[in-house]
Amino acid sequence: MTQRPLLFLDVDGPLNPFRSYTAGFRGYTSHRMHPSVWMSFRRPHSRSARRGQRVRLHPGHGARLLALPYELAWATTWMDEANTLVSPHIGLPGDLPYIEWSDLFPHDPDGLSWKTRMLLDWAAGRPFAWVDDMINARDRAWVTARHPAPALLLRIHPRHGLRDRDFAALHAWADRLGPAGSDGVTPPAR
Repeated sequence: MTQRPLLFLDVDGPLNPFRSYTAGFRGYTSHRMHPSVWMSFRRPHSRSARRGQRVRLHPGHGARLLALPYELAWATTWMDEANTLVSPHIGLPGDLPYIEWSDLFPHDPDGLSWKTRMLLDWAAGRPFAWVDDMINARDRAWVTARHPAPALLLRIHPRHGLRDRDFAALHAWADRLGPAGSDGVTPPAR
């Protein structure tokens, strides 16, 4: 049986364009949520803690993600809360696998995103795509040098979130991998 490539999903940036200042941004709906990690940076009973984090989500993103030829997995500080807080608003199943980070935001000695090393461990040699607002050139070079399978690291601007061109790039990259997902595709520069 052929395994589909993994698609690692971050919430803040790709799905929640948190740097967007426009209410009603291109079909997005606004929600107030209380994710544990976000709450851990708030003083108890503060106005911010009572109101919660403003999260903008597009209700059509779930269907578009499910239509891609990937196995979806959360790669976000929201961890299991992405299934309970985010999935219902965008139409994703509430039981997607997620990476349980052992240490949030550690400093990386090589200047990588704090997620990069654990993502490679979690991928376990499988092809993967990763959408995140914190990906940099060092991450791309490090993954290329150390991951035995093709990988697409797609930096998503936190003001725009996932756009049509990002969905098209994800689809085209997975299609080029072919059914076995292993023809050594070079990721496009972003």
